[in-house]
Amino acid sequence: MSPMECGQLVLASKSPRRCELLTRFGIPFETYAPEVDESCTLPAGEAVEVLSRRKALATATRFRDAFILAADTLVSLEGEALGKPASPEEAFLMLSRLSGRTHQVFTGVTVIPPSGEVITATDMTDVTFCVIPVEEIRSYVETGDPLDKAGSYALQGRAALWVTRIEGCDTSVIGLPLYLVRRLLLLAGYPLTAAQHH
Repeated sequence: MSPMECGQLVLASKSPRRCELLTRFGIPFETYAPEVDESCTLPAGEAVEVLSRRKALATATRFRDAFILAADTLVSLEGEALGKPASPEEAFLMLSRLSGRTHQVFTGVTVIPPSGEVITATDMTDVTFCVIPVEEIRSYVETGDPLDKAGSYALQGRAALWVTRIEGCDTSVIGLPLYLVRRLLLLAGYPLTAAQHH
């Protein structure tokens, strides 16, 4: 069976974290990172849907016969979306605000099958941090790790030491809610079982 017969899958991201999560499905996929405008002033829950659709549509124009999978993640604190910090100073301020509090992580997922239908859904997960000493925040920011992460942290890195509670999907916080990816791929008609045996 050729890759096309079992459904070529393209992940619209070069994120090592998303690639690593998607490999858990045991299916072949390609990666492609489209150039898209990532600015959006909508609340986080809506913005991630808009941005994941943007990425998926930009990728679909290049891979017309494939299934496209795209995702976008934003952190939200009291209704304010926290994207990637623009500087170490902004990362420090974000983490200081998250310290000792519960915030929401929204991940929007979009799948576009070869038919062109656009299927989008969002996961919301609550994450609670302990009170983080200022020195620890400063030390973490100095590693440079927070600078390309929504909300200035990565769950699979040192920030995991601060998480006291997660209510929802842990893989969503990392950037790809696997249960939701599975549901949308099946909705889109992706031959998941056949691809896993490929």
